[in-house]
Amino acid sequence: MAARAQPRGPAPRRAPPGRLLPLPPLLLLLSAAAVIPRGDGQNLVTEDVTVVEGDVATISCRVKNSDDSVIQLLNPNRQTIYFRDFRPLKDSRFQLVNFSNSELRVSLTNVSISDEGRYFCQLYTDPPQEIYTTITVLVPPRNLVIDIQKEIAVEGEEIELNCTAMASRPATTIRWFKGNKELTGKSEVEQWSDMYTVTSQLLLKVGREDDGVPVICLVDHPAVKDLQTQRYLEVMYKPQVRVSQNYPVQGLTREGEPLELTCAAFGKPQPTDMRWLRVDDEMPQHVVVSGSNLLISNLNKTDNGTYRCEASNAVGKSHADYMLFVYDPPTTIPPPTTTTTTTTTIPTTITGFTQLPNSAEELDYGDLSDSRAGEEGSIRSVDHAVVGGVVAVVVFAMLCLLIILGRYFARHKGTYFTHEAKGADDAADADTAIINAEGGQNNSEEKKEYFI
Repeated sequence: MAARAQPRGPAPRRAPPGRLLPLPPLLLLLSAAAVIPRGDGQNLVTEDVTVVEGDVATISCRVKNSDDSVIQLLNPNRQTIYFRDFRPLKDSRFQLVNFSNSELRVSLTNVSISDEGRYFCQLYTDPPQEIYTTITVLVPPRNLVIDIQKEIAVEGEEIELNCTAMASRPATTIRWFKGNKELTGKSEVEQWSDMYTVTSQLLLKVGREDDGVPVICLVDHPAVKDLQTQRYLEVMYKPQVRVSQNYPVQGLTREGEPLELTCAAFGKPQPTDMRWLRVDDEMPQHVVVSGSNLLISNLNKTDNGTYRCEASNAVGKSHADYMLFVYDPPTTIPPPTTTTTTTTTIPTTITGFTQLPNSAEELDYGDLSDSRAGEEGSIRSVDHAVVGGVVAVVVFAMLCLLIILGRYFARHKGTYFTHEAKGADDAADADTAIINAEGGQNNSEEKKEYFI
């Protein structure tokens, strides 16, 4: 025989989520203790908690000198979350991590802004003690966007970029970078309820070197790391023109020799029009222009002048100049030498270059071509011959002068007279002259010779 079902009383009421169930009388007394005056909390220890929205916050109530008193944790509305290891509050996000006579540790998962506030730790001693901890919820920016005033800019223009970080807490700090260089922007903050929206403005003057360079908006916020977005700059600029000498590769441009020049131009967009012209005169008839190349097969003095290559695109026009000076052909065959000649192009406009290989004042005689070295050698040999001839003439003149002086002195020797034969002019013979000489031998001491 089947047993009869016993009548059941009414089903127990269930509180809506987040509300308290009716408590037994003992728990009611304990909850009422929450209104007792707050003690100094000198035996309770806790710390403030900072957590990112959606993460887990851990609240710890610790007793320094435990005497087995009851510990409980209350929410900002002073509702009991945990009484010892029992959870009256039916919020499953709160979980007991540790319970002992000296600690009550509770975790709160999936934290939201509504969970922010003060949480109270109570210790039922005599008198009761209470201390609170504060939960601070951080909210990272919901979105990070860069708006640029012009997608394509022209060299020299100033463009405006704006970076917006929306719905953060606290307000974010925005930093700007162009490549690796940090720039300074101007920020504005708007508050909506408990959230902040920050917009930073950057004014940037762009040049051709900025084409393809990233502009980075970086967020500095305690809730997030390395949050950034970037935009690449696109800059249009007029051509940059360069003229190079293909032949002669080394040495000077001499009469009778060929000359070949090449013009290279780079810009954005790529140059579509390129032409050669002579600045100071009409282009010679024998000059051949083929695209970017200019060829003179047989140089002569009439080709001297400045030759210009012009290139243009949608942004503007630029040019580069080449100054030609034709030197005389070599007159001698020089000994073999090893020289190096560097061809340099110098800008005449922002993007132009001028080659000056023909200025006589700037020539380095140690780096001239072989023909120039032989020509200088012949000049030096001529100079030495002239100097040797002059020296020979001077030496010959001096020798002639010495010979003339010698002959002159030989013919005009000194004439002198003595008194030895004075008075002997009238003697008949030599013996008589000597005997009749004035003073004779006795006056020999007085005989003196005078030489003039």
